[in-house]
Amino acid sequence: MIEVKEYDLPGVRTYDLRISPDERGFFSEAIRGDWEKLIEEDQIVQINISFSYPGIIRAWHRHLRGQVDYFLVLQGAMKICAYDDRDTSETKGKLVQIVANSQKPQIVRIPGIYWHGTKTVSSEPSLTVYFVTRLYDYQNPDEERRPWNDPTVVDPATGKSFDWNRPPHK
Repeated sequence: MIEVKEYDLPGVRTYDLRISPDERGFFSEAIRGDWEKLIEEDQIVQINISFSYPGIIRAWHRHLRGQVDYFLVLQGAMKICAYDDRDTSETKGKLVQIVANSQKPQIVRIPGIYWHGTKTVSSEPSLTVYFVTRLYDYQNPDEERRPWNDPTVVDPATGKSFDWNRPPHK
């Protein structure tokens, strides 16, 4: 049975991967179709790789046709954020921040209905594999975008515009 952590936005979850080390290195399952607590009824249909230099922010975007993203950071560390601004949502205004890194591999699940993005927070580049539940449509992409510093994304902890560069201890 897998241990899944739930967050303030419904559907945002993490699962710490189980590492099986031996004298050669280690082995780990990245994602399995029978991990219902993590993936529900999602079906992974595409796998992507993202490499980002330190300090690079890739935000904000969302998917309105039901795509779910699963992030796995293989190198470095990355802050992964999700924000709900839907007027009809009970979680309107909530923001989730998760720091994932290669030293403690985990899967981070982000439903595409939330605005989401990433920032490499390590001193080395980040290498991320992400699994998605919808094929990318080149002619009609399922993406809405906002600038990374969009002032309408409000940090509930400060009541001000979300600052990707705000130190975590303040």
